[in-house]
Amino acid sequence: MDRRLGELVAEAWPAPFAQDIGGWRLRHADGVTKRANSVLPMDDPGDVDLAIGRAERFYTALGLPTVFLMDAQARPEGLDGVLEGRGYELVEPTIAMTAGLSGPYEREGVDVLDAPSREWLHRWWSVDGGHDHRPPMAEKILTGVSAGYACADGLAVGRGVPQGEWLGVYAMAVAPDARRRGLGRRVLRALLGWGSERGCERAYLVVVERNAAARTLYESEGFVPAAAYHYRVRNVTAG
Repeated sequence: MDRRLGELVAEAWPAPFAQDIGGWRLRHADGVTKRANSVLPMDDPGDVDLAIGRAERFYTALGLPTVFLMDAQARPEGLDGVLEGRGYELVEPTIAMTAGLSGPYEREGVDVLDAPSREWLHRWWSVDGGHDHRPPMAEKILTGVSAGYACADGLAVGRGVPQGEWLGVYAMAVAPDARRRGLGRRVLRALLGWGSERGCERAYLVVVERNAAARTLYESEGFVPAAAYHYRVRNVTAG
C-alpha cells in the first residue's frame, strides 16, 4: 500500500502508546488488535538485527508477541524475508480497497453519531473485538480521533474517519444471526454519505483476504483493491 494510505490507516486506528526507534514505530495498546500492537517499519533503522532485537525486548517486556505490519513501503527493503528467516509467521493477509464518493447515499434510517453508544460498543466487541480484549482500551482506540459511528437496528455497526479528502471505513461488524439481510450495506452507505457530507471525495477500507463475503459487498459498492499488507508474528518456539 502506498505510504500515504499506510499513514492514513495508522492515524485512523491510533495506538495510545508508541515509541520510535530510528524510523520504526513500536505501538502498543494492551494487546487490543494487532494493528495497534505492532511495529510500523516506516524508515530504515540502520542495523536491522539490532532494531529487531530492540522491538522483541520491547514487546516481551509488555507480555505481548512481537508483530510487524508489512506493506510495500516497509523499510528496509527485504525486511519481510529477514523476519521470515528469523521464524516470524505470515498471518492475516489483508487487502486495502478504495472507491470514489459520488453519492448521494441513502441513510435508510441509520443514524451516524459523533460518539459510540453502549449498544454500538457492545455489538463491535461481541463480533470483532474478541472476548479477551479490554473494553476501556478498545474504546480509547476507537475514539482516539474524530469519527462517526453508524448502527443499524443494534445489529450492525461501522465507523467512519474523515481524513481530508479521504474517509476511512472501520469496525464493520454484523451480528452472526443477522447476516444476509443487507444490514452491512446499509451501514456502509450511511457512512459513505456521512463522509461525503463532510467533504470527503474518496473512501478506503481494509478487509482480511479470506473474508470473501465482505469483499463481495465492498466490490458491489464500487470498492476496488488498491494495495495489500500482512503481519509477521514472532514464533517464540522457533528459537
